[in-house]
Amino acid sequence: MSAPDQTDRYAKVREAMLAFRDARDWKTFHDPKNLAEGLSIEAGELLEVFLWKTTEECRRVHDDPAAIAKIREELADCFLFCVLMADACNIDLMDAAHDKIETNARKYPVERAKGRREKYDAL
Repeated sequence: MSAPDQTDRYAKVREAMLAFRDARDWKTFHDPKNLAEGLSIEAGELLEVFLWKTTEECRRVHDDPAAIAKIREELADCFLFCVLMADACNIDLMDAAHDKIETNARKYPVERAKGRREKYDAL
């Protein structure tokens, strides 16, 4: 049995999230500004998991089941806010992601960027 098509999985998550929102009549509150604020707040909650940890501790976070559970929850919140933001702005999130990967490939060609951390304009 092959893995489910990622597009179908995304479509099902998107449909479930929009149904969740609509059942509660929350679309009226989901303007781009409020969704961007919500996304930022959730990203901050994700970042909080790593507060006061060293880089090495962060690299071993997968050894901490409680931390992984929190990261999983906050990543899901961030993702779902992205789904809602894309809907509010009429953006195909999968197309936008593919386009961004292509843009980054042009900005960071392997021969100049491999193993380097500089921003594209400093390569």
